[in-house]
Amino acid sequence: METNAKEIKTKPIFALVDVNNFYVSCERVFNPRLEGVPMVVLSNNDGCAVARSAEAKALGVKMGEPWHKLKDLAKQHGILAYSSNYTLYGDMSQRAVEVLSTFTPNLEVYSVDESFLQIESVLKLYPSATDMGHHMRERMRQWLGLPVCVGIGPTKTLAKLANHMAKKMLQFNGVCDLHAIPRAERVQLMATIDVSEVWGVGRRVAARLNEMGIYTVLDLRNAKPAEIRKHFNVVMERTCQELRGVPCLELEDVAPDKQQIMSSKSFGQPVTEVSDLCEAISAYVERAAQKLRAQQSLTGGLYVFLRTNPFDPKAAQYSANHHVSFGVPTDDTRLISDLAVQVIKHLFKPGFVYKKAGVMLTGLSEKASHQHDLFADTAGQDKSAKLMKALDEINGRFGRDSLICASSGFDRRWAMRCSNRSPKYTTCWSEAPIVF
Repeated sequence: METNAKEIKTKPIFALVDVNNFYVSCERVFNPRLEGVPMVVLSNNDGCAVARSAEAKALGVKMGEPWHKLKDLAKQHGILAYSSNYTLYGDMSQRAVEVLSTFTPNLEVYSVDESFLQIESVLKLYPSATDMGHHMRERMRQWLGLPVCVGIGPTKTLAKLANHMAKKMLQFNGVCDLHAIPRAERVQLMATIDVSEVWGVGRRVAARLNEMGIYTVLDLRNAKPAEIRKHFNVVMERTCQELRGVPCLELEDVAPDKQQIMSSKSFGQPVTEVSDLCEAISAYVERAAQKLRAQQSLTGGLYVFLRTNPFDPKAAQYSANHHVSFGVPTDDTRLISDLAVQVIKHLFKPGFVYKKAGVMLTGLSEKASHQHDLFADTAGQDKSAKLMKALDEINGRFGRDSLICASSGFDRRWAMRCSNRSPKYTTCWSEAPIVF
């Protein structure tokens, strides 16, 4: 007699691996003398603290605090400030993903310093999930020099929560596996963590939850999902279910294409001339168009804006923006740049000191599924595609901005400040570390 064997589906187990103080840790990899030193990494133009070492946090340095307000504190306690080195951080992030991929191919890159891994199929290689987490920490430290914390749980939301506990609670020694914690203790821990620490619960949502009498993670876990959906949306309902151990979110193997692409920066010094604005906007288009082609998309619209410094009460204020559409969607840097320059000339008004400008590519569509115009200049489009491919390949091989449009300028007086940037240790031969 034949019997149909029922397929037993293994319950998913997620791990969230997060690099501690990522920008700071990247700087310390190549300059070990920074270990134990209070330090911050600053945003564009050395404006605000966007990363803080544990020592700087202990001294009261807040995230996003302007550097000019910290200089007295820095002088008193010897706080060091580094300019953002995005090239280094991006390369180290990619290396971190490659290391984590040696544990499992089921991986989602969530952010520059965080990755989700689905590990139930490879757990048999380790005595326990906690042991696997410690192996991840050791390998990341040994191969890259980066310190990480690991959170493990039956859902992505619980893995994220476990990672928070691994960071904040010393008893876990950097690895928190919720499966290994007795239920009573797990419930007690959830009752001590503010609901704002739940993944996806921002400050405003937390305030609304507080009004409903929900103050802790345990409160949200015990709330009725239907009631949560009634007051919020289906996303919050899923969060509530995930806190109960019901998986609602799967790994995203491939990051979804962006629906809009923005490129914008504050100027390194005040800009008053339209020629400088045109150079800057052309350079921003180059960056946006490169990202556009990388995801194999075309843009159907262009949004351009500029503004003065709203934080300077003594300066005359002015801001303007304009959106235009392309007759035919494109990914050609030259066409987008020409239109952006025309718009910025239209928006420009003399007599103002400009602080920031930017572009946004809108109406994105897949290049592969684009419906071509019967009367289009196909020969010209083919030449454009080949030129853009050559442009990207040259910049990919020899480094960003190796080949640029002349309209983006060469002097670039408006370029952002980075007076204390560390070398591009891993991506530039002339800045590679030297061992004596």
